[in-house]
Amino acid sequence: MTDIEVPDLHGKLALVTGGSDGLGLGIATRLARAGAEVILPVRNAVKGAAAAARISGDVSLRTLDLSVLASVVALADQLNADGRPINLLVNNAGVMAPPVRQTTGDGFELQFQTNYLGHYALTARILPLLIAGRARVTTQSSIAARTGRIHFDDLQGARSYAAWRSYNQSKLATLLFAAELDRRSRANGWGITSNAAHPGLTSTNLQAAGPNLGRARQSPMDAMFKRARGLGWPVQTVDRGILPALYAATGPRAAGGEFYGPRGLLQFTGAPRRLRMYRSARDTSVAARLWDVSAELSDVTFANRGN
Repeated sequence: MTDIEVPDLHGKLALVTGGSDGLGLGIATRLARAGAEVILPVRNAVKGAAAAARISGDVSLRTLDLSVLASVVALADQLNADGRPINLLVNNAGVMAPPVRQTTGDGFELQFQTNYLGHYALTARILPLLIAGRARVTTQSSIAARTGRIHFDDLQGARSYAAWRSYNQSKLATLLFAAELDRRSRANGWGITSNAAHPGLTSTNLQAAGPNLGRARQSPMDAMFKRARGLGWPVQTVDRGILPALYAATGPRAAGGEFYGPRGLLQFTGAPRRLRMYRSARDTSVAARLWDVSAELSDVTFANRGN
């Protein structure tokens, strides 16, 4: 199978982060093609406009920089003021493995905030709209989550930074969050279905943007992916890499609390299938602790709608 059928999404409102290129653009394109109205919250307005022009369908742009919590608040306030129920939320945006530790204006390690904490805060702040839309929330994780650990004693890598350790932690955090959101939705009767996906090894700008930050020469990761892309394995193209998240977000049989990824060797490539949650993501006590820590760090909770 080289593709999946996306059901009719006319009348649905979808929000896709990181939609100005790569996986996010591919997902947004397919959702719009199926009839959904798509909101693309982007950091770069020029890049966002170019992306929107490539999508055939009902697409609008908003401003969002996940590495700035005030930007998350501003977008959420706009959406809540509009009051339109959101039916699909795809938490997709991310940055990967800057070689030197980068901190955001909020004081957090860049990957932790962009990949995870910003998405936690956005989801929390638009929760009423997600409840009203009985939304499906799909959060993009990574194979890297398999070897990730949550370092509660050094979440921001301030004492000891390693690019891949911090990336793996951020992607494990997204996976823990997706599962915990589904558990809390069930417990509180929110009606939200939350799941997660990963794209295998998909060649996008992600392999260049993060690893090349602060480098004078091309990152070895960027060079490796470009060579592998030419060979056709073990790296796949965006049109294949979007399938797990697209299935998780729209598939009639995709379920809450589940994890979807490629079915091929080592989960690198292939058609989407349900995966067993990585061992590192199955500890509910870690998920609950991370949820509480995230509420404190982002200054937003789900408490007024449950907890």
